[in-house]
Amino acid sequence: MSTNDLKNGVVLDIDGQLWTVAWFQHHKPGKGNTVVRTKLKHVLTGKVVDRTFNSDTKVESASVDRRDMQYLYHDGEAYVFMDTDTYDQLNISEDVVGDAKNYLLENQVATVALHDGNPLYIDLPASVELEVTYTEPGLQGDRSTGGTKPATVETGLQIQVPLFITTGEKVKVDTREGNYLGRV
Repeated sequence: MSTNDLKNGVVLDIDGQLWTVAWFQHHKPGKGNTVVRTKLKHVLTGKVVDRTFNSDTKVESASVDRRDMQYLYHDGEAYVFMDTDTYDQLNISEDVVGDAKNYLLENQVATVALHDGNPLYIDLPASVELEVTYTEPGLQGDRSTGGTKPATVETGLQIQVPLFITTGEKVKVDTREGNYLGRV
């Protein structure tokens, strides 16, 4: 593909490694040819690099298959997902799942990105609903701003929640930052 056709989310195969286009901009300096500035994110490590290409340079795009899969269970070594179309089960290592494990509940559907049949990463929705399994009772005192307290949710993740949240309540949690978003 040409660098003029780059879009956010496109996966490129550069020197045998997979990179996702996180940001791009066509730039026309006063003199010289047009260039395409990009921020590329390494698919496996998450490392972000800036790279500039000459306009109309050919780059190799990688075929990444994104499938909706249902999370079944964790068997101690791997996370087991089931393809919702074919009912095939796929074991995904803890390294690939990464921080997504803090937001995965059994029977939850997530998008799994595959390249040549190998799982690359897991895409979760922007937010998930989790039940608070433990939090200390919060006492409202004299504060000019709202206070927070630690709370443990059903996946074992610990987040900061407002003082009025109690054990047993469902809360909405941001999967990118791990922040409390609100009650459900």
